Amino acid sequence: MKSVYFKDWVAGWEWVSRIGLFLLLLSALVQLGMFVLTQNYMVSYLGAQPEDIWFAVMATYAGIITILPVQFRFLRYFETRSYLLFNIMTAIILNVLCIHCQDIFLFLCIRFVQGVFAGNIIVCTLTLIFSRLHPERARPVGSAVFYGTMLSNTVLIAMVSGVLVESSDWKWTYYCLIFFQILMLVVVLLFLKRKSGFRRYPLYQIDFAGMIVFGCTALAGAYTILYGSKYYWFTDSRICVSSFIAIIGIALFSYRQHIAKRPVVHLSVFKSRNFIVGLCILAIYYGGKDSINLIYNYAGGVLKWSTLQIIILAACNMTGMVLFLVLSIRFIVTKKVSVHAFFAPGFALLGLFNLWMSFLLTPNLSFTDLLVPVFVQGAASGLLFVPIMIFVLSSAPGHTGSSGLIIAAYTRFTATLNSFAGFYNLQIYYNQYFKEGFLGYVTSENPNTTEWLNSNKGIYASKGFSADQAAALANSALSQAVNLQSQLLTNRAIFTLFALVLLALALLIAIIPLLFKFYTRNRKKKERVRLILNFSLEKAA
Repeated sequence: MKSVYFKDWVAGWEWVSRIGLFLLLLSALVQLGMFVLTQNYMVSYLGAQPEDIWFAVMATYAGIITILPVQFRFLRYFETRSYLLFNIMTAIILNVLCIHCQDIFLFLCIRFVQGVFAGNIIVCTLTLIFSRLHPERARPVGSAVFYGTMLSNTVLIAMVSGVLVESSDWKWTYYCLIFFQILMLVVVLLFLKRKSGFRRYPLYQIDFAGMIVFGCTALAGAYTILYGSKYYWFTDSRICVSSFIAIIGIALFSYRQHIAKRPVVHLSVFKSRNFIVGLCILAIYYGGKDSINLIYNYAGGVLKWSTLQIIILAACNMTGMVLFLVLSIRFIVTKKVSVHAFFAPGFALLGLFNLWMSFLLTPNLSFTDLLVPVFVQGAASGLLFVPIMIFVLSSAPGHTGSSGLIIAAYTRFTATLNSFAGFYNLQIYYNQYFKEGFLGYVTSENPNTTEWLNSNKGIYASKGFSADQAAALANSALSQAVNLQSQLLTNRAIFTLFALVLLALALLIAIIPLLFKFYTRNRKKKERVRLILNFSLEKAA
């Protein structure tokens, strides 16, 4: 059967079309991970703070989830090729604006708009991917391609940007992205038909007001959570205003979906118990997997690795993820293995990684020391991500349409947001806790401290420094040592905490079905005994 989207010559070149669609999807998703692993260059270029970089990432994600609910209506009105060409060209223009933008506020606004057009390209590309898959394989294989690309896009774009920032201006990362998007324009023109032949549905009763409310709510919520600690929460008027907007926005959006004739999100999806359980598992997974960022920060801040070395380490993580992602999908599609079978081993593996790192971290690890645990973390993600998403989407009631997918995207946004802020606040708390513990021992009355300072003073004095300079340098070295040990103990404490949570979840997932079977078997046995007794009594009577 001829495809309604693709030109006839594409049908005979299956792998060419797959590679083209993968690159098209990647061209949109890289907007999310554009500078996650090279954020130091953005900080120096725009004079931004780390919170600004996090907010820039979340602003793009907010744009994606804002436009996501109405995408399916747009795809039934606009011709696919024209729609993609328009969105890619607009994305190129926005990247050009980012290159010349030197105001952080304007940059954040552009990032949100980039998210809107990236969301347009993502959903349209997914529709094309699903159209080329057998209906039985569309959900698992399509999910694997999409979520695998989402997990790996940060590393893929960082491989390019890492090389560029080491040898040239950071702006070249945008030049390469623009060139990549121009190539995607050519791919769209070569692959897709001008007319798809679908009946066009008019764009009426679209809740644009609800979209605006949701976009403002997402941005306000992200601002509150990311900047709350920096501005001492509700002692600052900015946090009070943003939190008020977020709370009112959630209430208005929920009410609007409740009364709307055609809601973009069916709230009845929450009547499914399995759907809620799936969202909780998904949120815990997102938080647990993001502990890998502590390793990258540790490698750059403590081990003083270059950006390129960190990216190579991240590539090892991506390799493990892709290999086990393919393995899990193969078992689901060909072996008909239930998605539930991946949950316990996946979370156990993720918990093992966190437990491993809680014992492994020292100030002088090599690349080979981190290679295996980082690969294991990627393997755990490969086992978990797609099975969890399939479980969540299949648990949503059929009449709710795409609501399950939309709410899953909202969950990812919220979990990623909490991950950024959570790790930041946990590090502040534990760092202060351990530093105060060290300072209780680092006193002039402690002979070990005095001996250490005198030894370092002697070393600096032997190199030609004056007595005052040697004393100042020795004190500075002591302060750096305390900070280093506090950070290492902080990372260990966070890894230990996550290991306990993830291993406990894996244990619960493994035990609960057994307990339920035991309870059901006993209940049936009691019911059978009761029926036999009743029958015996009736017979005796």
